[in-house]
Amino acid sequence: MFLCCFSIAAQSQNISIKGKILDGKTQVPLEAATVYLSSVADSTVVDYTITDKNGAFVMNTRRIIKPVSLKVSYVGYQTYQQEVKSILENEDFGILRMEENQNTIGEVVIKSEAPPIRIKQDTLEFNVSSFKVRPDSNVETLLKQLPGVEIATDGKITVNGKEVNQVLVNGQPFFDKDGKIALQSLPSEIINKIQISNTKTLKEELTHAAASSNNASINLTVDEDKNKGLFGKFMGGFGTDDRYESSALVNYFKNKRKISVLASSNNINSVGFSMDEIFDNMGGGRNLSVNFNREDHSLSIGSLHIRGGKGIIQSNMVGLNYADQWFKDFDANGSYFFSSSNAKNINRTRQITLLPAGNLSTLSDSDLKDERSGHNYSMTFEYKIDPTATLVVTPKFNTASGKNWGNSHQSTYNENGQFLNNNTFQVAEESDIYTFNNTINFTKSFKQKGKSLSVMLENINSNEDANAENQSLTQFSEGLDDLRDQRRNNRNIKDSYASEVELLQPVGDSLKVKLGVYGRWEKSSEDRHTYDFDPISQTYSDINELLSNFFSSSMFILTPKSGFSIQKKKFNVDVSIGTTITEMQNDSYYLGNKANIDKKYVFPYITAYGGYNFAKTKSIWIRYEYLAAFPSATQLLPVENLADPLNTFIGNPNLKLDDGHSVNVNFSDYDYATRSGFNIFGGVEFYNMERVSTTVYDSSGKRTTSYDNVSGTYRSYLGAHWNKSIKKEAHNFRYGFGFSSNIIKAKGFTNGEMYIANSVRANPNVTFTYEYGELLTISPSYTVTYDESKYTNYLINSASNVLHSFNLQTTNYWPKNWVFGNDFAYTYNSNIADGFKKDFYLWNSSLAYSFFKKKFTAKVKVYDILNQNRSATRTITPTTIRDEQNTVLKRYAMFSLTYKIERFAGKEKPSREEYMMF
Repeated sequence: MFLCCFSIAAQSQNISIKGKILDGKTQVPLEAATVYLSSVADSTVVDYTITDKNGAFVMNTRRIIKPVSLKVSYVGYQTYQQEVKSILENEDFGILRMEENQNTIGEVVIKSEAPPIRIKQDTLEFNVSSFKVRPDSNVETLLKQLPGVEIATDGKITVNGKEVNQVLVNGQPFFDKDGKIALQSLPSEIINKIQISNTKTLKEELTHAAASSNNASINLTVDEDKNKGLFGKFMGGFGTDDRYESSALVNYFKNKRKISVLASSNNINSVGFSMDEIFDNMGGGRNLSVNFNREDHSLSIGSLHIRGGKGIIQSNMVGLNYADQWFKDFDANGSYFFSSSNAKNINRTRQITLLPAGNLSTLSDSDLKDERSGHNYSMTFEYKIDPTATLVVTPKFNTASGKNWGNSHQSTYNENGQFLNNNTFQVAEESDIYTFNNTINFTKSFKQKGKSLSVMLENINSNEDANAENQSLTQFSEGLDDLRDQRRNNRNIKDSYASEVELLQPVGDSLKVKLGVYGRWEKSSEDRHTYDFDPISQTYSDINELLSNFFSSSMFILTPKSGFSIQKKKFNVDVSIGTTITEMQNDSYYLGNKANIDKKYVFPYITAYGGYNFAKTKSIWIRYEYLAAFPSATQLLPVENLADPLNTFIGNPNLKLDDGHSVNVNFSDYDYATRSGFNIFGGVEFYNMERVSTTVYDSSGKRTTSYDNVSGTYRSYLGAHWNKSIKKEAHNFRYGFGFSSNIIKAKGFTNGEMYIANSVRANPNVTFTYEYGELLTISPSYTVTYDESKYTNYLINSASNVLHSFNLQTTNYWPKNWVFGNDFAYTYNSNIADGFKKDFYLWNSSLAYSFFKKKFTAKVKVYDILNQNRSATRTITPTTIRDEQNTVLKRYAMFSLTYKIERFAGKEKPSREEYMMF
């Protein structure tokens, strides 16, 4: 089938037109000018390309028998236009000269003649009307049609190799900056242009500095005709096994005022808000995976390990987003979210703990229930005091409450199968967290072009209270049993205040010198009280001094710095150098004794980044940063933490500062003429000194963990990605190849001996998408994940795993008003332990029908048709190999009904073909 599709595409590329674009006065070639063909009858775009650095273009297109216009668009120049009656054979248009636009500062383009793509300095702009999508498609579907844009199965978006970390609507966040709600909920027909640029911090935006990151930002501009209206969707669904889902989104746009309300509730593991048009809440083949971690970051309460996001989750969410201009030059944007979730999970784990002489094997199972709820408020106020001064204030307030309860059991054996210890644990915990964060940014420009002063003030204040009741019995092969029936009260408080002032002074046209100072003061405390159960009073009233303690830490950081930046047409460089002076004071109170450790650190502050543009679409970006990190009070103070009966923690007062270097590089090259491109990326973090754990096991398998410093550790990554798209007549092909890898060298101490773990992960993947007009989409993909760790000073020399994942999505939009979607996945995990299923199939399917003037959509979907869904993971760390299985959703069927409303400019939108399903 694929050979047939490529043959069809090849046959349609039998006409080639070429030429060269020059400046009419200087005769200088114009690079990245947009050359396109549009129909004389209705101005629709037939095909397009981009000129190279020599101003030359070659456009491969089909035979055209109707009159078309050859048009050339370039920022700051008048649009060139030449009418052609037909294009039946190869044609050379020779040299075409463009004249500068003398009448306007920028470029004025008649809407019907807007080019499909335009490159303006550091911004890539797509004209949406030039890219055809199915009627009523959402913005995410539109993005998939754009050259150079890739959307992975997990929702990650990349543009020419740069990861998108911000999506805005008319320059403002739509609920949140990650943009998932905007991409899935906004109809593509209201979007006029899609602008892609490098993501900048607020200070970089206000001072017009080059971006310090290599991420991309997408801005969706709403068509003026659609910027006044009401539109939204309501969906409700009920299914077998008491499964249900519901969602609603209503948007009101009126010029600068935008109000959106959303709500969702379901018990099918959709924790956020999803409006995927075909496979909503039915991601295929995502449960079986392999993890590759330096350390185990799960939260341990006694011996019950709590890992969020596992099991079957019932969730609810309500959100409000508001944006408006309250008065001239004063913009406000804000959002509110309420969310709650209820999760149930049964976990089964087998873990091998790696030791210098004889590994340990731990078998565990747990049954956990978890309830969470939270309120999140955020606002952004931007006031342009005058043309030279801007004030931006961004307050945020979050509250979160949680409850979790459950039980677990685990048993540990040595390499000979002899029993060492077991633990039975029950816990019920409640927690409340309050956080307030506010940032104030003020920027002032002066008469001298490029000279500016920026001031930043920030505060972060958080308060967490947690109360837990736990009963546990720990039995050891040697030594006394540990029996506990306790209540723990924890209070963690953290306050942080920071300020930064920076002055930019231009020296010439492109060089700026900067002087600044950054300061931060913070204080944190942890107060833990533990009470044993009193059988006489039947209350938790007996203070347990061994399990009660108090820690506090205060820190003052001052960083005076200076640097320079150079911004040229071809390249930019930014360097900042300074000295960080830090004073830390750490205190504890334990068993009636006070301990104090004061630390003073002086270390360099260095950041440098820059990029070079070989051409409009070919560039390299490099960033260097000096790394430094402080040990915490609990890591420094020599105070025992006996909360976990199987692991005692104690600090090391001789710990040193983490000292390292970070380098990141990205090279990208995308050729819009051939709709193909690639990027190569890599980076490394190398540590001269790094904090690591040092663990000693006794004869019963009980641990004592402290901390030490090692040198010569690093974490690196390397990858590449290539993609190409071909679109001819009704056929659209997109295919790509990607490769990513990680190489890590980790060190630590186990039973007094240093271990070294050299770990490698390789992750090649292949993707392909074929679309036939508005009728059919086929998207297969294949990914291999190979992991291997080689060890020094362990009983075993290495551990490895290979994970194979194949996924196939098909969507059929025929017959009229019907949509049939299938999502099939097969996953194979090579080395997971016996007793855990190595492979499984996951097949999801949906069928939808639109009716009643296309306002309603009825859908039936079946999740996990084969009833084989599994969740089994292998996690390889420098000290453990862990295989685990969690509760997953199994087969269910769901019927849902969606109602759509769309009114623009006070009039109801005419009915069109309904393809979107929820």
